Amino acid sequence: MSKAKPFCISKQEVWEAYKRVKANKGAAGVDEQSIAGFEKRLKRNLYKIWNRMSSGSYFPPPVRTVKIPKANGGERKLGIPTVSDRIAQMVVKSRLEPEVDPLFHPDSYGYRPGKSALDAVGQARQRCWRHDWIVDLDIKGFFDNIDQNLLMRAVKKHAKEKWVVLYIERWLQAPIQEEDGQLIQRGRGTPQGGVASPLLANLFLHYAFDRWIAATYPHVRFERYADDAIVHCRTEVEAQQVRAAIAARFEECRLELHPEKTKIVYCKDDDRRRTYPNEKFDFLGYSVLQKCTGKEVAWPN
Repeated sequence: MSKAKPFCISKQEVWEAYKRVKANKGAAGVDEQSIAGFEKRLKRNLYKIWNRMSSGSYFPPPVRTVKIPKANGGERKLGIPTVSDRIAQMVVKSRLEPEVDPLFHPDSYGYRPGKSALDAVGQARQRCWRHDWIVDLDIKGFFDNIDQNLLMRAVKKHAKEKWVVLYIERWLQAPIQEEDGQLIQRGRGTPQGGVASPLLANLFLHYAFDRWIAATYPHVRFERYADDAIVHCRTEVEAQQVRAAIAARFEECRLELHPEKTKIVYCKDDDRRRTYPNEKFDFLGYSVLQKCTGKEVAWPN
């Protein structure tokens, strides 16, 4: 490692990151360059990423935002980095993920190696057989409202290389470009759609939620997929207490539970006959419904 290249990043790492980005496909960013366009000067473009990242001179361009409709109405903003930036983010993710993923809770399922949404839904279904009540959590604008200072504290705790911290800070500070071309500076959040964002979201919620609830309510079970979470409780009173405690915890972490979408649900079946306003819930695109055998079943929407 020379003075001209203060950060030890190999060309092989950049090459492997490029292959993963290509496999994931994805749209063009603010430079309107597609993966096919990037590949027209592949060697030169990959060398440029490696040279700038290893010298500390890599600065991410703005993130292009697009609005996509939500299944339940409304719109969600997605951030689309350029192809080059997605490769750079993949380099960082590939270094950080092996450090933090083994620390994550076994009931954290989102965007993790060897885990899937169906695993989370299956576990939620089984636990609904044993627990009468759940708290269905919805975090208001989670990706847009992550506190960057708290996030960077977690990154600095686990990142072994200074350049990982440096580039994550730069990505968090990069402006977003709206569909009308307007540039907006960000002081919080991480773009939903960025390569590194799901890992950073899991790291944030590992401390904000997973570790906290495991320590505060050790008998309570949950499933979390990114910012979607189900918490299982034994009684209605416990569910109300847990919901209030989670709301207070998220407030400490600069987040807010959605007041309408967060709800307590009674897992009604043949053995649970009382009436309650909420008796089913959606989780990761599946509705959990009553069936005549007295067990709950996950069914696609």
